[in-house]
Order: sequence, then C-alpha cells, then structure tokens
Amino acid sequence: MGIDGVTARTLLGNAVTALGWLPLAAFAVLSLLVGELPTTAQYAPLVASVVVFGLPHGAVDYVALPRAREGRVSLRGVAEVSALYLVAGAAYLALWFVRPLLAAAVFIALTWFHWGQGDLYALRDLFGTDHVDDFTQQALTVIVRGGLPMLVPLFGFPETYRAVVDTFVEPFGGAAGAWWLFDTRPRLALAGLFGLLTLGTLARGFAHASDRRSWRLDAAETVFLWLFFLLVPPILAVGVYFCFWHSVRHIARVVLLDERSVEYLAGHRWLWPLGRFALEAAVPTVLALGFVGVLWQVTSSPETLAGATGLYLVAIAVLTLPHTAVVALLDREQGIWTWPVV
Repeated sequence: MGIDGVTARTLLGNAVTALGWLPLAAFAVLSLLVGELPTTAQYAPLVASVVVFGLPHGAVDYVALPRAREGRVSLRGVAEVSALYLVAGAAYLALWFVRPLLAAAVFIALTWFHWGQGDLYALRDLFGTDHVDDFTQQALTVIVRGGLPMLVPLFGFPETYRAVVDTFVEPFGGAAGAWWLFDTRPRLALAGLFGLLTLGTLARGFAHASDRRSWRLDAAETVFLWLFFLLVPPILAVGVYFCFWHSVRHIARVVLLDERSVEYLAGHRWLWPLGRFALEAAVPTVLALGFVGVLWQVTSSPETLAGATGLYLVAIAVLTLPHTAVVALLDREQGIWTWPVV
C-alpha cells in the first residue's frame, strides 16, 4: 500500500471511530439521564437510516465489488452484482410470504453474521490489529461482534425484542409469541453463555496480540457495545448502531476501494470522496425506497409507526442477503479471512 493509502486509511479509521463512539455514547448517557424516550424519538434513527448512511451504505455494492476485483467499474461487474440482488433478493422475499417466522429468524442470523463481518473488516484492515490473524479468532470475533447488537438487546428488553419481531412478521400473517428465546430460563442461559464467549474471545485475542494497544481497542469496543445494548432500548440502539457504527465503517471500506478518493483523502480533501459516494449511492437508494413502496402495497399495510418501520426492516432484510454475499466476496478479494490449511 502506498503512502496515500496509509494516510487515507488512518484518517478514515479516526473518523469512523469518532462517528461510532460519540453518537452511541451520547444516546447511552441520554437513556441513563432521561429514561425511556418517546416512541417517535426511539424510531427516529431507523427512519433517518433511509438517507443517513444506513440504506445508502449497501447501495454502492454495484461499484464496490468491481473495484475490488478489477480496480475499476465495469458493465460486467455491475451486471453481476445486479443479477445477484435480483435472484437472491427474490428468493428471500418469497420466503417472507411463505414462512414469515422462519424468514425473520434468517434475518436475525444473517444480520448477526453480517454485522460481525463488518467489524472483523474494521479490526483487520481499517485499524490494523494483529490479534485476529487466525481463522479461529476471526470466527469468534464475528460471533461476538455480531451478537452484541442482535442478541444482547434480548437480555435487557425481551418484551420489546418480541414486539419488534412481531412487526416483521405480522404484515405476512405471522406472530413471534411462541419463540422459546423469550422465556426467562433460555434467555438467562444465553446471556451467561454469550458473556463467557465474549470473555473467552477477548482472552484468546490478548494471548495472540503482539501489539496490546490494538487489542485494547477491540476490548474497549466490545465492552462499550455490551453496555450500550444493555442500557439503550433496542429500537433506538439498533437504529443508532446501524447508521453510525456499521454503515459508516462499510462506507469507509468502499471509499478506500476508489483510487481517486484515496488521493483526495490523502490530501485531507473530504468533499470529493464523500460527494462521489453520495452520487453513486443515490439511484440504488431511490430504487430500494421504491421496493419498500411495493411491499407496502402487496402486504397488509401497517397503520402504526412501529409497523411501518418493521416493514421497512423487512425490505432491508431482503437487500441484506445479497449485500452480505457481496461483502463476503469483498472479504475474499481483500484477504480478510485466514483460512485454515487443509
């Protein structure tokens, strides 16, 4: 990597750290001081994610993968990514109409992996840590980091978690009431197991770290996110995390794939790279919003803010499957995973 790439990576690493920690810490403090915010305020970050990083972060897949593979955007690359979205998205959408509860479970599991996958990239490439350099540690990191936003809210807010899952499946005729996860004993057992897994993962990383400063970054983020998702109501917590943590880190990854953006960032010129990202994300974001509108028409259209947001999240779910596949291909191109020798 040239000096421009190192400079751009350092600048973006510092930026995503600030953009992640500051909003999450602010909402955690606000929740402690004010208590439960009004429902409209809790849903605001998820609603804002339509344009504030959330939906747009995956809208640039059609240029990100060709740039990772070929160093440029090609019609063939765009066509391949578009075909992946159409085929995988259509198949998953069909599952929502046939087996909505199963589709919701797949969404949780898929998002768990994908959000862990995003943090693994950040640790490995954006922050340059050296303690996640073997497959076992990488797999453990993905499980823990993805489980923080997808599992920890269940421990502190089980009824809210159940209500959110219901907003996913109700437009398709499903209900989440029978899930064993919401019972007290399974939930407490999961909390204990996940806590032990978190400690074990951090301990193993510490043993493998030659640079303890990078391990401390991993540990600090992990502990911080544990506290954040235990303290902040799930809708608010996931919305803020989606916009300012996960999406911002992926945007940084995409920007670093573009040579011209790297050159501008190395010169501390931010406007051009950010403008280029916004321009490339604009049309797919509008198309995704059109897809939300279609879902609204073909389902039992929700009449509440919670229901409307749940349907928006179903649209996000359908887009998340091909998006996760694209990110997995990016991981392969960039050598994020260290596969064991067979």
